[in-house]
Amino acid sequence: MCQFCDRGFPNPSHMRLGRRSFLKTTAAGALTIGLPFVPSAQAAEDTVFKGTHGTGFCNSAFFMTHARQLAKQEGVTLQFVNTPTNADQVTFFATGQVDVSVLPYTSFLALYDGGAPVRIVGGGGIQGCSVVAQPGLDTPAKLKGKTLGTFQLDTLEVLPYDWLKKNGLSFSDINVRYLGSTPEQVEAFKAGAIDIAGVIEPYASALLQDVKGAVLLSDGIDVYGPEYSDCVLAARTEVIEKNPDGIKALIKGMLQGQYLFESEREETLKQLVGPYYKLSLENARIGASKQPPKVDQRAQEDFILTRVESVMEMGYLKKKPGKDAIDWSLLEAAIKESSEVYGKLKYKSA
Repeated sequence: MCQFCDRGFPNPSHMRLGRRSFLKTTAAGALTIGLPFVPSAQAAEDTVFKGTHGTGFCNSAFFMTHARQLAKQEGVTLQFVNTPTNADQVTFFATGQVDVSVLPYTSFLALYDGGAPVRIVGGGGIQGCSVVAQPGLDTPAKLKGKTLGTFQLDTLEVLPYDWLKKNGLSFSDINVRYLGSTPEQVEAFKAGAIDIAGVIEPYASALLQDVKGAVLLSDGIDVYGPEYSDCVLAARTEVIEKNPDGIKALIKGMLQGQYLFESEREETLKQLVGPYYKLSLENARIGASKQPPKVDQRAQEDFILTRVESVMEMGYLKKKPGKDAIDWSLLEAAIKESSEVYGKLKYKSA
């Protein structure tokens, strides 16, 4: 797993925070992973934007932007701030300690609902969320009384919630254990400490490869359909207003990062495995095909806003965010200025 990106909330094994109290805690101040970013050549010279990210392949375009400094030519330097958990990631973003973040859209929706001045400005990745169970737990009925290990207010919590609901069960039928990080989750599953995992790629594929007989209950496509959104790129509104060229340059870098991931897969994996993904190259190859980067997620807007209903049912939101939570204008400007690269992308909305 990436040394910079732990995805779980800091509410490990033994304690489950109330949903509303979790939001209050997050709004008050948690931690996060950040990356300083610099705006385009037309913007302030040598600007640095701080930001955060998660662990999955939904961050691959973001990671490539950092690994090869793809926005540098436009005066943008991307850096990471190391934090131990996803809750830290979300809180840093909520409290303005970082400027941008690639985070689960569910986490973004809760921040927006809580009054944080943030907007979605682009996409991260699609698909790649899975529900994996221990050997023998291959039907919904066998899951009653079993323990799910996941991360609070994450797409990896919402998918199991929706999958159980689709199959006639609910969270009240199982035990839900909130973990602190992806490595903790992976080790807990391998040790048999949890029965079910809401896990991200490439670690879902790694568990299926490494734990003999492990069962893939859902890859999310059976619940949401193909190309469902996982993570999005979000920015603080003050950053968007003060330095739009910088955000645009970051998005252009991510479009290039997506292209590299699609066109030079083996080379990019060799660069990312180790510093960003802690698993074997073989498992990374398998997982990479299941969660592609998609920076242009305009086609996923309705899905993101529709999934609000589940997040509200879970008690995380008071009201449904409207389309004003999303601002595609800088993405559209970046696409226009990167038309040659954009035209070669496999995953895009246009």
